[in-house]
Amino acid sequence: MNNQETKAQKGKMGKKNQRKAAQQQNPRVAEATLIRISKILERFRAAPDQVYTFEANLSNYDRAVVHEVCKKMGMKSKSSGRGGQRRVSVYKNTKKLDDVKGKENLTHLTFSGESKMVLGELFSNYPPEEGGFGAELEGKHSGTAGKTREKKDDIFSKPSRKKAEIAKKVESFASRIEKDVKLKQIVEGRSKLPIASFMDVITSTIESHQVVLISGETGCGKTTQVPQFLLDHMWGKGEACKIVCTQPRRISAISVSERISYERGENVGDSVGYKIRLESKGGKHSSIVFCTNGVLLRILVSKGITGSQNEANTAAKENVSDLTHIIVDEIHERDRFSDFMLAIIRDILPSHSHLRLILMSATLDAERFSQYFGGCPIIRVPGFTYPVKAFHLEDVLSILNSRDDNHLDSAMPNVLDEGHELTEEDKAALDEAINLAWSNDEFDSLLDLVSSEGTPKVYDYQHSVSGLTPLMVFAGKGRVGDVCMLLSLGANCNLQSKCGLTALKWAERENQEEAAEVIRKHAQNALADSSEQQQLLDKYMATINPELIDVVLIEQLIKKICVDSKDGAILVFLPGWDDINRTRERLLANPFFKDGSKFIIISLHSMVPSVEQKKVFKRPPQGCRKIILSTNISESAITIDDVVYVIDSGRMKEKSYDPYNNVSTLQSSWVSKASAKQREGRAGRCQPGICYHLYSKLRESSLPDFQVPEIKRMPIEELCLQVKLLDPHCKIEAFLQKTLDPPVPETIRNAVAVLLDIGALSVDETLTELGEKIGCLPVHPLTSKMIFFAILMNCLDPALTLACASDYRDPFTLPMLPNEKKRAAAAKFELASLYGGHSDQLAVLAAFECWNNAKNRGQEASFCSQYFISSSTMNMLQAMRKQLQRELIRKGFIPENVSSCNTNAHVPGIVHAVLVAGLYPMVGRFLPPKNGKRVVETTSGAKVRLHPQSLNFKLSFWKSNDYPLVIYDEITRGDGGMHIRNCTVIGPLPLLLLATEIVVAPAENDDEDDEEDDDDYDSADGAESDEDGMEIHGKLGTQQGERIMSSPDNSVMVVVDRWLYFGATALDVAQIYCLREQLSAAILFKVTHPHKELPPALAAYTYTTACILSNDGLSGISLPGESVESLTSMVHATEIDESCSGRRGISQNPNSFLSSLKNNTQQTAPRYHNARSPNQRPTLQGSTSAGHSMQGPSGPRGDSYKRQRGNATRQHVRYL
Repeated sequence: MNNQETKAQKGKMGKKNQRKAAQQQNPRVAEATLIRISKILERFRAAPDQVYTFEANLSNYDRAVVHEVCKKMGMKSKSSGRGGQRRVSVYKNTKKLDDVKGKENLTHLTFSGESKMVLGELFSNYPPEEGGFGAELEGKHSGTAGKTREKKDDIFSKPSRKKAEIAKKVESFASRIEKDVKLKQIVEGRSKLPIASFMDVITSTIESHQVVLISGETGCGKTTQVPQFLLDHMWGKGEACKIVCTQPRRISAISVSERISYERGENVGDSVGYKIRLESKGGKHSSIVFCTNGVLLRILVSKGITGSQNEANTAAKENVSDLTHIIVDEIHERDRFSDFMLAIIRDILPSHSHLRLILMSATLDAERFSQYFGGCPIIRVPGFTYPVKAFHLEDVLSILNSRDDNHLDSAMPNVLDEGHELTEEDKAALDEAINLAWSNDEFDSLLDLVSSEGTPKVYDYQHSVSGLTPLMVFAGKGRVGDVCMLLSLGANCNLQSKCGLTALKWAERENQEEAAEVIRKHAQNALADSSEQQQLLDKYMATINPELIDVVLIEQLIKKICVDSKDGAILVFLPGWDDINRTRERLLANPFFKDGSKFIIISLHSMVPSVEQKKVFKRPPQGCRKIILSTNISESAITIDDVVYVIDSGRMKEKSYDPYNNVSTLQSSWVSKASAKQREGRAGRCQPGICYHLYSKLRESSLPDFQVPEIKRMPIEELCLQVKLLDPHCKIEAFLQKTLDPPVPETIRNAVAVLLDIGALSVDETLTELGEKIGCLPVHPLTSKMIFFAILMNCLDPALTLACASDYRDPFTLPMLPNEKKRAAAAKFELASLYGGHSDQLAVLAAFECWNNAKNRGQEASFCSQYFISSSTMNMLQAMRKQLQRELIRKGFIPENVSSCNTNAHVPGIVHAVLVAGLYPMVGRFLPPKNGKRVVETTSGAKVRLHPQSLNFKLSFWKSNDYPLVIYDEITRGDGGMHIRNCTVIGPLPLLLLATEIVVAPAENDDEDDEEDDDDYDSADGAESDEDGMEIHGKLGTQQGERIMSSPDNSVMVVVDRWLYFGATALDVAQIYCLREQLSAAILFKVTHPHKELPPALAAYTYTTACILSNDGLSGISLPGESVESLTSMVHATEIDESCSGRRGISQNPNSFLSSLKNNTQQTAPRYHNARSPNQRPTLQGSTSAGHSMQGPSGPRGDSYKRQRGNATRQHVRYL
């Protein structure tokens, strides 16, 4: 490209960026239009139509908004036509792979000399048989696989207590209350909760109805008191009970059980216990058990896992026989487990008349849940929160525009005067006072009520029959002074009585001209104020993008609050960490906030270290203002008792799932009305407060009522597998249609496709034996498959860490200061280098291993500080690993002594294969860089960027036209487009061994018809496949296929999953086919017969697989490795270890410090617990007879192999 072209291109890009910046600065699009376009596109995405065309009346700026919103939603848009007929059309994505690119530069699979030797020995001793070993084993063991019978968890069994024993428990509790002053105070405090007066109503309604819904305001006490009401009621009748209460979060299950135990003067685990995935306290003797929704769901389906398929459809029925009450709390949160669980419980209730279901919710959407359970009764309980004054964006702009006025002088009295809901007695008194004033001119009663109970609910009260308000009465009677008083208090002059008259109309009708004139002038002033507010709003909206956070506005508002008030914490709700960081930096750059003795600014985010998080609960010293910048973690999970002011940006980052493009999304979006109400309530938990919503009243009216249920916005592989475990004969989609809000069909199809890929379901949606075993572990199905493969490979430790980290969270903390960002990146890079680098997942492995050793040496704090590791996250991961390991032992998958399961835990090739087993089919390939940026192409054809936080973001390759493979956890679509956050560069061998489908085609240069064959392959997507899912019927006939594979040295092309191409020899491909078949058979044998050793043939194939992964698992990765010297230089350049210099026991060379923390040096050969001696080849895992150990090496093309080669080729290779 010449200089002129380069300049022209730069100029073009510059103008494009200028237009984009201008669009963001001055969009010229009315807010109502923005809302309308977004709603149209949301409806289109959910509809079956493939194309939607907007009318031709959109402006250029309107169409620009359509293009921008479509990009965020994963859809394509295109404008066409000229002038007044120019329209924009929107298309749903139909991705197509670029088939040509994959063949430009094939990665060639070649076995090393040692691997060839091991393969030669294998096929000399165990040549492929007709039909294969897998078929032989299947016929031998089908239907007789060992079932792992588990004990029923006794914590869910009903206590076997007699009446006399129960009476003693009741007496003991009463006695403790009498003797313990503190316990007596607790009981008195319980009696003052709003729900206390509903105790009899609740117990009697539950006694007479099988399903009851309790709708309670925040703070009413329903979560802690309802289980105790039921327990005391049952014990009062002399009956034993088992009350299971579910919570959406683990921390809630523990904290609520601790609170109830405290209120009863007991220890956790006595009358009240809990069971979460990590731990449990209590047992059969516990009458109340708290658990997460997922734990109860597994109890309901566990019979389907452990029993025969004929027993499976009665699973839930048999497992709830001991339960007397199920309380499902926080149902309004709509997590996918609770929705699925409610569908199961609704089905089994008719056959369990003894069982009572209590649904508990905030006052949100209660009627829908009631209708779902046949119109069950709703008990509504008021809550207790202090009044909160709410401002919207137009109000905020007016407040900031009138800088000299103290906006709190008028706002705070109104807050204090908001008052609570009127009781029936209050309403009756007001009705009587209005009647006396209107009919008899007796005003004293009404004036007394207005002045003594002067709240908007009183002076805007409308008579139950006539609809008259106090203002209407005083206006109609000509009491000008009282009219002025009510108007000054903020009485609404626009309300209408039952006959349609306002206060002004009543004054005019009764010829009270002076009163009418007062009301007219008040209305004109209000209209002028409203008009001024609208002008301010329009001017502001023309300068900003409402979907971006305006940190300047937030800074100005916080300063205004601080100037107008003396104390009170300020809580700011922001979407994510980037916005928190920008706001923090903006505040710290302002001299007003720089004084640390006057202001403390705290960031609250799930990834912030727990030490930092705990600061939000501490009250600052007198004269110091606390400013909290938080995500929606503060919305409902925690209460900060000194918060008086809440600033609500109206935005949140929500992880969701786009089933139409099969990608996860993490985008900033508008909150729901329910969330906005929760945020507002944070200002009134412990005292009156003020909430500033940074969006207009128009925007508020367009917000969705509730958050989208999780079952409609998350992948559901786990739920689909649970359906088959519950009832193997039920179609997945049919069962999920029973849920309150069923997932869309695309989500179900995507989930079933994943379960097919890992062998959990057959093509006709039948549950396989492997699927049964995969479903019995409390982890995602993909993770279960990884664990089973790791057990087979003696590489369990890495699998446990990866499983728990993917289920919980990343252990790396976010740097709190700008100068720490480079240090944090270098620390993560250094950790990954211990496992060879180029992997975000392996960085987590190294971090856990080094943390564990540092903890054992007393260096935990130093290590966590130096390498930006969350100690609390690591402790949680450690506990999760132990629990998962215990679960594997309990189910018989691994022995009590797990050391034999980890002999290959540091073999890089095997560790990479374990990772592939857990993340497949999330496979991509790097494409050549464009504009200096690398992108990854996925199986759907999508082009995805790496996230800047990924270690591979700046990855370089030896050759610019290389296509290295990458395995990743998920694709997320954020505000900046689609990206991959965590990924690992892999070689082709693990993929070829573990992929669902591989086929063989002639090499590109094999003959002149190859190009036509490639076209035929492209059209084969719709062709049928055999039951193994490994054959594609193209036009390449069997004769040509046999010709390709007739010579071991023939070059062939191997195609994985119909889109990834590799070069190999016919011999190598034939050997891989044999290994693949036996590897699948070995995994199935191992999980269905966990206590048996592998048969000799399977053991030999398994051992060989481990050997070639050890030798060649990383081959084919053309990446320049980082030298120790360059890595150390980079680390020193960022001063990564300066903060820890001088600490005892830490080397000044961070590289050697980490190396000292690693358990073992990397192995280069796989090991097994029954190996002979270092000079001998290890015996085969699971082999018991001496004659089955590996013999001396014979060449890979020795006579014994040649004799079997044709057999292997015909039986195991599928032709393209």
